[in-house]
Amino acid sequence: MKASPEAQLRLLELADIDAELGRIEHRRRGLPEHAALARLEARDGELRDSIAALTAQNSDLKREQAKAEADVDQVRARAARDRRMQESGSASAKELSGLQSELESLARRQSDLEDVVLDVMERVEAADARTIELTKQRAAAESDRDRVAAALAAERAGLDKDAAFATSQRDLLAAQIPADLITLYEKIRAQYGGIGAAAIRQRRCEGCRLELDISEINAIKAAAPDAVLRHDACGRILVRTAESGL
Repeated sequence: MKASPEAQLRLLELADIDAELGRIEHRRRGLPEHAALARLEARDGELRDSIAALTAQNSDLKREQAKAEADVDQVRARAARDRRMQESGSASAKELSGLQSELESLARRQSDLEDVVLDVMERVEAADARTIELTKQRAAAESDRDRVAAALAAERAGLDKDAAFATSQRDLLAAQIPADLITLYEKIRAQYGGIGAAAIRQRRCEGCRLELDISEINAIKAAAPDAVLRHDACGRILVRTAESGL
């Protein structure tokens, strides 16, 4: 393939733009806000799950409390009935003895049930307090997440603007390069990590950083100025410059 030295030099400008686009994409992927946002979203998920678990637990505890309070009410009602019978004067001595024994048993039962009610109430209060605390933590995490998401969006917008400008410059430059040369460049760029052409500087390939051996140097010296050269070691297009040292 042949192409004017000027067209080949434009490949180096194109390669510089492609390198800049690569750097922009690398910065986009490496933005610290990505990791921060992931951590905050994970934290939000943990808090959401914890709050949901506490809400379910609290619902169970309140049902348990309602049942224990209903049991206390039943015991109190039974004790009140027994006391009324005691006080009515209609019960026999044997019945009075039985009533007294039952009242003592009911008093113990009521005390036990009231302890259960108190314990459940304390657990409900603890669950409520923990839910309030976790809800505050989640609100703070959501605020942090929104702040980081906004910062990430701003960083991306800036990088998108840089990439759009570089792409427009690339399109203008690519239009000035012969079609067969740009096709070869794009094919090589796809094969070799985004760099399709490299300058020869001081007898070194700037693409792979390898120094050219004497046979390569002699072949390059013997080549016509419009010959499109390839580096055997890395496959890239070699472009001769004033700094080639040939």
